[in-house]
Amino acid sequence: MMQFYKKRDFGTFISDSLSFFKLYGKNYFKNYILLNGLLMILLVVVCIFGYKELFMQAFGSNTSGESYYFEKYFEDNLGMLFVVGILTFLLFLLLMIVNYLYPVFYLRRLAQGQEKIKMDDILSDFKNNAKRIVFLCLGMVFIVTPLAMIVIGITSALIFIIIGIFLLLLVLPTLFNVVTFLMYDYFNSSRGFFESLSYSIRSQFSYANGRERSPYWKYWGAAIIIYIILYVITTVFTYVPMVFFYGSMFTTPHSGNFEQNPFNGAFGVAIFFIYGISMLVSFFLSNILYVNAGLMYYDSRTDLHQKVELAEIETIGINE
Repeated sequence: MMQFYKKRDFGTFISDSLSFFKLYGKNYFKNYILLNGLLMILLVVVCIFGYKELFMQAFGSNTSGESYYFEKYFEDNLGMLFVVGILTFLLFLLLMIVNYLYPVFYLRRLAQGQEKIKMDDILSDFKNNAKRIVFLCLGMVFIVTPLAMIVIGITSALIFIIIGIFLLLLVLPTLFNVVTFLMYDYFNSSRGFFESLSYSIRSQFSYANGRERSPYWKYWGAAIIIYIILYVITTVFTYVPMVFFYGSMFTTPHSGNFEQNPFNGAFGVAIFFIYGISMLVSFFLSNILYVNAGLMYYDSRTDLHQKVELAEIETIGINE
């Protein structure tokens, strides 16, 4: 069984994140699919058919030289587009809540010593923490998101003087770590939202005991390495269909007037099917990021390291 509350270095975060799925991957993803599967399928279906329709209308009007047709399509289908937009937003919001909090509750149970986690256990965690989940969502939407957008906006503006590129490489992984630390701490401690937010920021730069070197670089490095690995994998699913798509645009005959819509027919269906698979792969792979962030959080809780070690020693003594 993996030990969670312990000090880890940069390399250990990477290896332990992968080892986690070797140990618990089957049970983890079984529960993940049961909890998240229907939501993911619904979101992918809505996105595929919604975007396919929009792209077909956009390319159909543009290739025919009738730019007004696309505007007319929006006017005639405003109600449908509004409903689809709201449905997509609600599905995405619900999926994000479940997607972010599932690893938080799963790792919390493992850290508490539970070995075999069932679907009912995770559902009870969501049910028992419903009020705190609502407060977390409100805080994320009205406090964390605006502050993050301000920081990202200022950093992006500095790109014009080159230094902004390097700052973005520092800021984005740090913001991700702050947000995930906030969720882990909010449900692994008795602290309120603002106290957990404060802890999630402070813990990026120093341990609570104040006697050890800053963990910032190992947290930042572990987050960005995992992100790069996932980016390379998901890019394969994203760019391969794009290569085929643009290749078909240049190689398919257009009868001289470019009226053929590249999104019509079996090829268009295949393109959006591949993008749907890409979305699903991204959702599954994102769990590695969240688990990695969870290991960082448990690394930061030095106040509990010694208590867990003593409890394990006592358990060994009892077994002997």
